[in-house]
Amino acid sequence: DASWGELVRQLEYKCKWYGRTLIKIDRWFPSSKRCGNCGHIVDKMPLNIREWDCPNCGTHHDRDINAAKNILAAGLAVAVCGATVRPEQSKSVKAGAKPRKGQKQKPKS
Repeated sequence: DASWGELVRQLEYKCKWYGRTLIKIDRWFPSSKRCGNCGHIVDKMPLNIREWDCPNCGTHHDRDINAAKNILAAGLAVAVCGATVRPEQSKSVKAGAKPRKGQKQKPKS
């Protein structure tokens, strides 16, 4: 946990230093389970599955490349139109936790 926290801290520092924007994607965002072609989300996908075919449109995906493309698309959606990158219902909410009610961060001008 400390390593990820330090990585994020360094990214925030470097982004601020160079005038860039860091967009954090929700940890439960289904980046590797979402078809980058049609948007279909596979219910379960064990980590040992490295390639898969979308049951909806038949597109063949490499798990990591598909996840990278989905994360990029989600980040661009946040940057361009202020979209929120949260799944329809996060795992913590499904487990009975109350959804957080924070303020949205306003985009930098």
